[in-house]
Amino acid sequence: MTALKRWHEVVKSKDPNLLDDLLAEDCVFYSPIVHTPQEGRDLTKMYLASAMQVLGEGFHYVREVVDGNQAVLEFMGENEGITINGVDIFTWNEEGKIDSFKVMVRPLKAVHLLHAQMQAMLEQWNAAARQTGNASS
Repeated sequence: MTALKRWHEVVKSKDPNLLDDLLAEDCVFYSPIVHTPQEGRDLTKMYLASAMQVLGEGFHYVREVVDGNQAVLEFMGENEGITINGVDIFTWNEEGKIDSFKVMVRPLKAVHLLHAQMQAMLEQWNAAARQTGNASS
């Protein structure tokens, strides 16, 4: 199964544990909010798992452009009455693992809403990680 098909399975199931085998260990996540790239599988998983929760039930892809080992997937969703539009841009390596994942979101109202909700989700992840001794920087 290709990385793209595996990604669609993750989104459909909303099971972040499926990311363990899909993300490369050195995967880099580029957030629409955070200035610096988030490096590593664990941080990428944390961001993607949080996003799956805050983007809600209405999340769906409306367009897909694939070229070789890269894909751009346009998505739509709704959260608190705000329509969210954005793109996921990712690449995968020769092993079929995602090694780069970038998210871009519009409109600004959606960016602000997602920022607040993602911040809360990430704080929960970090609190849980501190309790188990696996806190990320």
